[in-house]
Amino acid sequence: MTARPLTKLRKLCLSLPQAVEVEAWSEPTFRVGKKLFAMYASADNHHGGGRPAVWCKAGSGNQSLMVRAAPDRFFVPPYVGPSGWVGVYLDAAVDWGELKELLTDAYRLIAPKRLAALLPNE
Repeated sequence: MTARPLTKLRKLCLSLPQAVEVEAWSEPTFRVGKKLFAMYASADNHHGGGRPAVWCKAGSGNQSLMVRAAPDRFFVPPYVGPSGWVGVYLDAAVDWGELKELLTDAYRLIAPKRLAALLPNE
């Protein structure tokens, strides 16, 4: 696997106000303060299950809708899946515009209101 999906993911996540990258569980995670909004799962790590992916926080009910609608693109990730997070595979045709929206939504769910207000209106 090339670093390209991770490079693109990193660019999207770090474009959000005061988002930072922190390595945890041997993988990049993306946070605002101490709160996670996304984490990378390498294909080489047991968390990735052989496929590179990103796990991101999702609004209530969105995970099941997304996984049912497109199981070839979305999945319930281990550990955080029961809390509603959604996994997005990064080894197929990724809709990077859609992923940017998902990451922005994940960010909005955990960011302080003053930072979320810096984002364009939905």
